Amino acid sequence: MKIGHIDYLNLLPFYQFLKKKNIKITKGVPTEINKLFEEKKIEAAFISSIKAKNKKCFSAGIAAKKKVKTVLICKGKGEDSESATSNALAKILKQKGKVVIGDKAFREKNCIDLAEIWYKNYKLPFVFALFCANKNPKKYEKLIKEFLSKKQKIPYYVLKNYSQKIGISYKEAKEYLEKIIYYKIGWKEKKALKIFWKKVEKLP
Repeated sequence: MKIGHIDYLNLLPFYQFLKKKNIKITKGVPTEINKLFEEKKIEAAFISSIKAKNKKCFSAGIAAKKKVKTVLICKGKGEDSESATSNALAKILKQKGKVVIGDKAFREKNCIDLAEIWYKNYKLPFVFALFCANKNPKKYEKLIKEFLSKKQKIPYYVLKNYSQKIGISYKEAKEYLEKIIYYKIGWKEKKALKIFWKKVEKLP
C-alpha cells in the first residue's frame, strides 16, 4: 500500500490506525499530498475536496459541523500555500484576510472560522477532504471501511505529546477530535460538496 498522509491533528486517529497495521505512509501538507496523488506516486490519501471531484473516492473525509477551528481568516492578506480548498472557500464566502489552516491555526486569535460562515449560509457541514484512491480501489475501500467501523483510541501519551508539539492543551486536542472533526460522509456532506464544487466553477 502507498498511502499519503496529511500530518495534522485532524488525521491523528487515521495515522494511529495505519501505524497499528504497520502500513507505511508518505507525509506532507494537503497541497503536497494532492500533487503526489495526481502524479500517482501514492495510491490513496485524504485529498483536498477541490481536487476530489470526479475521482474514485469513498464515504470518508475530513468534515466539520458549524465550526472547525483550524481553517480561519485572520488579520492580514494572502492565501495559505498548504491548502487549495480553504483558499477557494474563503473566496466563495467573500471573506478577506489571511487564510490560515492546519495545526498552526490553533495559535491564532480573533479570527473568522470559515466552517462557521459556511454553516450560516448553507446550514450544512463542510467537507475539507475526501479519501480517494487511484489504484486498487477495492483494497482501499475495505481499509477505510475498517477505519470508520469503530472509534479509534489514541493513547494518552500520544495525544499529550502531539498537543504539546502544536502548543495546545490535551483537553483542547481531545475535544477537537471528539466533538469537531469527523470522518463519515453522508447525504448532507455530499450535498455540501456539490454546492462547493459548483461554486468553485464560478470563481474567476
